[in-house]
Amino acid sequence: MDDRAVESAAEVFDGMGAEYERAFRDLPGQLAALDWLTARLPAGARVLDVGSGTGRPVAETLVRAGYEVTGIDVSAAMVELARAQVPAARFERRDVRDYRAPDGGFDAVCAFFPLLVMGRDEVGEALRRITECLVPGGYFVMATVPADIADVEIEWMGHRVRVSSYSTAEYLRRLREDCGLEVLYHATSTFRPDSDLAEPEDHLFCYARRSGAQSA
Repeated sequence: MDDRAVESAAEVFDGMGAEYERAFRDLPGQLAALDWLTARLPAGARVLDVGSGTGRPVAETLVRAGYEVTGIDVSAAMVELARAQVPAARFERRDVRDYRAPDGGFDAVCAFFPLLVMGRDEVGEALRRITECLVPGGYFVMATVPADIADVEIEWMGHRVRVSSYSTAEYLRRLREDCGLEVLYHATSTFRPDSDLAEPEDHLFCYARRSGAQSA
């Protein structure tokens, strides 16, 4: 029996630091999502990066494309790294589960894998909350590990964590019905992190849009 304590998301990523960036660098689905997004946003667009990690590659790519980027992450260590690596973006230590957008909202929201280390009910509420940050016509790109699981304890990257998720079909339903978004694209793929501590993972990538005219 594994008698180690289950770690929170903040504890996991505080302990992992830059190792997470090394393990998940050059993730094809993530790079494709960023290419898709940057082809659609005007210069100066406001973008929220949820679960911003070390700032690379997401915030760094978006800043280079000429966008005003805000990153939020529950890990103090990740926020510190991101501020050092991508000084042109703004990073805040915030929990997605109680985050509220500033006045004016965002033209796009990126959420690459922030919805796993939490309770099942929290996953749905966090998804709804971050998509509410979008202005009319705003874009949403996300990635997660799809699975019909609730509060399951697993070993991940050398840490004991409790994770929850939804199936692909349930994620798509929630984006459409609960969040009011038009799903423009979705695909699943398998990725092997560059770490001896990680196993291959199934990933779901979704691109979506809120109805209405895009902000100027």
